[in-house]
Parts: sequence; structure tokens; C-alpha cells
Amino acid sequence: MDSSTAPQVSRIVVVTGAGTGIGRATARAFAAGGAHVLAVGRRAEPLDETADGHDRITPLTADITADGGPGLIVRTALELHGRLDVLVNNAGIVRSGALGTLAPEMIKPQIATNLIAPILLSQAALPSLEASGGVIVNVSTSVGQRAWPGSSVYAATKTALELLTRSWAVELAPRGVRVVAVAPGAIDTPIGEHQGLTSERMAAVRKWQLAHTPLGRIGRPEEVAWAITQLAAPAASFVTGVVLPVDGGAVVA
Repeated sequence: MDSSTAPQVSRIVVVTGAGTGIGRATARAFAAGGAHVLAVGRRAEPLDETADGHDRITPLTADITADGGPGLIVRTALELHGRLDVLVNNAGIVRSGALGTLAPEMIKPQIATNLIAPILLSQAALPSLEASGGVIVNVSTSVGQRAWPGSSVYAATKTALELLTRSWAVELAPRGVRVVAVAPGAIDTPIGEHQGLTSERMAAVRKWQLAHTPLGRIGRPEEVAWAITQLAAPAASFVTGVVLPVDGGAVVA
């Protein structure tokens, strides 16, 4: 049997922060393309909604910042499917505040979720990704390439994630693992609600975002999911170390 007639093995994908927004859209996009997806998040109900009607998505309620969390996630993927091909480090939190108002309880969760957890999860997944010739996709933000007064800690964690992307791409290339990132701009997700922003404050944020987005609209989670799935696809096998903005032109304006 030649390669053109050999049965194709479904890829196995882990997506963190899969309960809403970009994570939900990404899990569904991979599943629609034939992959089996382990959808990871802290809350069971949103994960169940992500998986509803998608039999290739398996929810896993887990805290990526907890001791043993990364190991649990990788172990579950291997127990279910025996391999791991793509890890999408999407989970992230924002806690706004200007310098002079930053308390430890605002700083530490952002660093733990946005930076430390992706490092430890990628490290836990590395042997499996090396075995499959897999891909790590980090989800950054276009703001990580610019100033973001009032959300400097969040922007700093995402900028650090982009540096990790480039560094890991070089480190892991000899081991057959690609590392890429997407940097979303203003996207229609519940991130403002998760910050506890009022509707008035969120409207002001959206007005500012629209004014600084050349394409003149807010992006959709599915548009970011498209970029993630394309960068992770086998056809992108010569692409590594790239950080792709999906921001309507905001980063270059």
C-alpha cells in the first residue's frame, strides 16, 4: 500500500482555554477538520457547550496552573488516543491596572496562567510531540508588540510568550517539533466580561479598538481559529518561529 492509499491517522489536539471564545472556535475547527480534540478549561459547563454536537471533542476540566495540571492533561490525551500532535496554549487572563495600583493578587495569576502554565504544559507534552513530529501553537496578542497602558502585565506575559515561541522554534527544530504563534487583535470574545468590566467600560474599549483597527471592525474567534489550524497543518511543515498577527492591521497602523 503506497502513501496515497494508506489510511490517514486523525491528529490529536489539546486546546487550553477551550470553554469560550478563541479556544472554543479552535477546538471546533480542528474537530471539523477530522482531528480528535481534548478541550481543556477550568469550568465544566462551558466545555460541555464547546463539545455539544461535536463528537470529536472531549472536555477535560483541569486547572493548567495547578500542581500536576500539565501532567494530567498530557496523560489524559495519551490515555484516550495514544498520541499527541498539536498543543494549543490558548488559555489566558487579563487583570487591568496601572503601575502604582498593581497588587500581587493581580500580577501573579496572569503570570501563572499566561506564562508559567504554557511553559510547563509544553514541557510535559514535549516527548509526545517529538514522537509525532508535532506542533506547539501559542496564542499571544497583537498588543504584545505595542504599548498597552493599564494592562502592562498582561501585555508583558504575551510578549514573553512570543519570545518563547521563537526560542523554542530554534531549540526544537532538530527534534522535529515546530513552534508557532498567533497574535489576535480585537476579537469578539468574553474576555472583557471575565475581567469584570462594566458594559459602559467595555463599550469604551471597543470604540478605542475600532479606532485603531484599519479594517474597521472587531474580529471573530473563527478567524483566529483558522490561522491556528493553518499554522498547525501538515502543509505548513516548513513554517516555524513565526508570530502571525490576526488583528485587522492594528499592529502595523
